[in-house]
Amino acid sequence: MPVLQDLVAALAARTVEVVDLTAPLSAETPILALPEQFGQTWPFALTEISRYDDRGPAWYWNNITTGEHTGTHFDAPIHWVTGRDAADVARVPASRLIAPAVVIDRAADATENPDFLLEISHIREWEAANGALPAGGWLLYRTGWDARGDDAAAFTNAGSTPGISAECAKWLAEETPILGVGVETVGTDAGAAHSFDPPFPCHSYLLGNDKYGLTQLRNVAELPPTGAVVIAGPLPIVGGSGSPCRVLALVER
Repeated sequence: MPVLQDLVAALAARTVEVVDLTAPLSAETPILALPEQFGQTWPFALTEISRYDDRGPAWYWNNITTGEHTGTHFDAPIHWVTGRDAADVARVPASRLIAPAVVIDRAADATENPDFLLEISHIREWEAANGALPAGGWLLYRTGWDARGDDAAAFTNAGSTPGISAECAKWLAEETPILGVGVETVGTDAGAAHSFDPPFPCHSYLLGNDKYGLTQLRNVAELPPTGAVVIAGPLPIVGGSGSPCRVLALVER
């Protein structure tokens, strides 16, 4: 298969670069805290089983505990009430886990205003310069928020984080051919999205239209506006609403 052979050769020659878009996963990984009356996700934790000792002389391994939506993770449609009868993460077709991606960079706006919202007009402006959004591809929304990822307080920012307006989320879900949206923040919605109409419109509209979310991405700044291919690898958790995942991008240099 010459296409795959060419890809392997390009990877070896580094004319195609692999960019890791995944944040390290540890007990310090920021998590989303909901109001006290709601259930809470668990932070990531390792519990040692053995480490070359009397519990297992030749091997080291751990048990892990975590929420499905901790760290860099994948949102499946069933995660939201609007997609309650749709696919869990195990039923997301593998063919949809490798897809083209475009990057809309509004980091300067989010630096000036941490509550900045992406609007349809911003995407239309981007399309005028770069072409149409990709059919069956990811829209990666860069805000520069990944620079805060090692400081949980700065990352959650007391609930003041950039996102996407309700009107834009509805348009992306219903009128564009994209596969889903990827962001650098803790979730696909803005920090103030609980007060939007509807609340949390990215979750509501995108997942309700059989589209996906990727969150807590890093290194999006290393990708070009168009031309990257994203590989998202969630665990196939039966009945799962999502999963921590390793997200990689292939970029031709």
